[in-house]
Amino acid sequence: MAKWTEDNIPRLDNRNVIVTGANSGIGFQAAKKLALKGAKVIMACRNTEKATRAVDMILKKDKGADLEFMHLDLSSLDSVKGFADIYKGRYKKLDILINNAGVMATPFRKTRDGFEWQFGINHLGHFVLTGHLLESLTSTPGSRIVTVTSIAHFKGRIHFGDLSGGSWYRRMEAYRQSKLANLLFAYELQKRLGLAGSSTVSVAAHPGISATSIVWLPFPVNKLKDLVLMSASKGVLPVIMAATDAGIKGGEYIGPGGIWQSFGYPAVLKSSDQSHVEGLGEKLWKISEEMTGLKYLDY
Repeated sequence: MAKWTEDNIPRLDNRNVIVTGANSGIGFQAAKKLALKGAKVIMACRNTEKATRAVDMILKKDKGADLEFMHLDLSSLDSVKGFADIYKGRYKKLDILINNAGVMATPFRKTRDGFEWQFGINHLGHFVLTGHLLESLTSTPGSRIVTVTSIAHFKGRIHFGDLSGGSWYRRMEAYRQSKLANLLFAYELQKRLGLAGSSTVSVAAHPGISATSIVWLPFPVNKLKDLVLMSASKGVLPVIMAATDAGIKGGEYIGPGGIWQSFGYPAVLKSSDQSHVEGLGEKLWKISEEMTGLKYLDY
């Protein structure tokens, strides 16, 4: 099979794209590469200073790039709804939503709405964002929702008895839970879109082990991560393949096709057995609706 590279990214003129966490790492690379292919890219970020700097960096590469920074704080459901309301007030369609922003292995803390930090930002924030933007997506023919997960999901499990994490919290365990939740959400969303006969598709993607700011390794190895890990520029390719390749089908999972799904060129892969357990995605969906107070329409 031919290697999927930047040369495979199609022209994206007249396409509206939202990338969360677009000021650094995988999100920045996705915003840059999609904008350079002609897309209108909304860079949805929490930190205004970093986002402004990221926009300037892309414009230095291409002065004609169509970029817009819009503030989004996934740790606040009010901010998520506010972002979606502003977007829908300005634009009548949405071709691609890339749910990329995330936090990793943080000390225990809670979001403004009382959710465990990693589960709240990585999963619930994007669950609510997608829900508020779903009408824009489903009214746009051929639109896509790409949810970025991680190979960490292979060791993840959902602590349904205590999603707050208070009784069991460990940094990486919480991260793995959130990344499994991302996958279950992507799959369950596709099931519901399919049943509704929508042309919108939901897919999952992950960047393997890439040298981004979210990845932390013990000293002194962390100093060498840019040498031993894939660059963010290459790690983003599975995400872009998921978002743009004409052959991608709803419910697929794309990541690096090399050893342990950690390195290599993008390919359609198989996620963990746990991510395919019957009824698990539906259970998470219902609990997510209860926690956030957002009930999706019956698409």
